[in-house]
Amino acid sequence: MAEAAALLGKPIAERIRSRILAETPPGLRPCLAVVVASDDAAVARYAAAKQRTADALGLGFRVETVDPAGGQAALDARLAALSADPGVHGILLELPLAAGLDADVAVRQLDPLKDVDGLTPHNLGLIAAGREADALLPATPDACIRLAGTAADLKGARAVVVGRGRAVGRALAPMLVNRDATVTVCHSRTRDLAAAVAAADIVFVATGRPGLVTGTMARPGQVVVDAGISVVDGRVVGDVDADSVRPVVAALTPVPGGVGPLTATLIFANLLRAMELQRRAGRNVR
Repeated sequence: MAEAAALLGKPIAERIRSRILAETPPGLRPCLAVVVASDDAAVARYAAAKQRTADALGLGFRVETVDPAGGQAALDARLAALSADPGVHGILLELPLAAGLDADVAVRQLDPLKDVDGLTPHNLGLIAAGREADALLPATPDACIRLAGTAADLKGARAVVVGRGRAVGRALAPMLVNRDATVTVCHSRTRDLAAAVAAADIVFVATGRPGLVTGTMARPGQVVVDAGISVVDGRVVGDVDADSVRPVVAALTPVPGGVGPLTATLIFANLLRAMELQRRAGRNVR
């Protein structure tokens, strides 16, 4: 039996980058502000990767570092100031935050029309209401759906989402419903995860638990999208035990190389989309 096809994020990302270059308004340099409120080295790497993408696209980029010692008030004030700054067209809060800081509270300080990661209650609510055309879509769920769509028809498919976190699962499930998939959401209290995974046509995994989904849970013909990322023994790995799953399923996103590269590019596509939504709202975008 042939091994699973690799669903790579880079080819789709390159097409989107070409579109971003073509659609960026002449004379305007859209600016993304990335807010870092953590001493986590991984968070710093995420911000640096976005800086490289911004430079390659000729877009404006600011890293706004908030000292966690300043507490929630300092973080909230910085986010509110960036939301009010007409020179900033998009804002992204890098997660996870330092201990003691509340991401739910922080996200509520974001202007929804600058929320390029689509995590505000406003954008999540529009998605749940089936109004994606009016929303900024969370980049990772969007990347997951785009990659799955290259290997399977979502309409009518049985999809299982393993993980219900804010960054992926909470938005991914309604986005799949909006595309006429039949969706099951699994989490830490799901009683028989293996049975739920085996019943699906398309499996999305985003828990931050390395190797959670194994080959014994998978079945032939499935498409598996792994949005997890962890470092184990110096290696970047996903939530899927790729070595055991790959020989079973039809298609699998590698980690790294699958969801990640596409997510990073979709953030900047959302930056242009944010500017358009701000114009529609009557703002003077400059």
